[in-house]
Amino acid sequence: MQLALAANYNPIDLVEEIFNAQSYELERRGINEVAVEVQGKWNNMLLFFAWEEHIKCLHLSCLMDVENVEPNNSKVFELLALVNEDLWLGHFSFWKEQNMPIFKHSILLANNEDITSEKISQIIDIAIKECERMHPIFKAVLVKGIEPEQALYPMNMVTVGMA
Repeated sequence: MQLALAANYNPIDLVEEIFNAQSYELERRGINEVAVEVQGKWNNMLLFFAWEEHIKCLHLSCLMDVENVEPNNSKVFELLALVNEDLWLGHFSFWKEQNMPIFKHSILLANNEDITSEKISQIIDIAIKECERMHPIFKAVLVKGIEPEQALYPMNMVTVGMA
């Protein structure tokens, strides 16, 4: 027998609890949305969570604060294609309104499935780590105009031996 999710179930409440426990300031933008700014290794990132009740989907977006001065968006889209080839979870996109790269990931829940705070924390960790890993590469392309393949070169190097 399958049990349906409770009518008032909302994983945004769990997201709020996770960040409150870590003393982060967050903004509850509605019953199904919350945003929080997180200090990363390179800069601040804005994490945005949305719960779509009708399809039982929790969505996370992590906006990277990398100013885009590159007039040629073809470089941006080439970089996105190259970066996304190696991702197992989520994907990078480009938010034209903010003119910045963004990492996105969604979790679809079955009718009888609840999401745990551990799973949400894991997704937050993945998003932050991917954004921190890719920040220098996006910055190289968007700010310094470096070609995408050249910017990715250090990530593709294989090290041998010990220093």
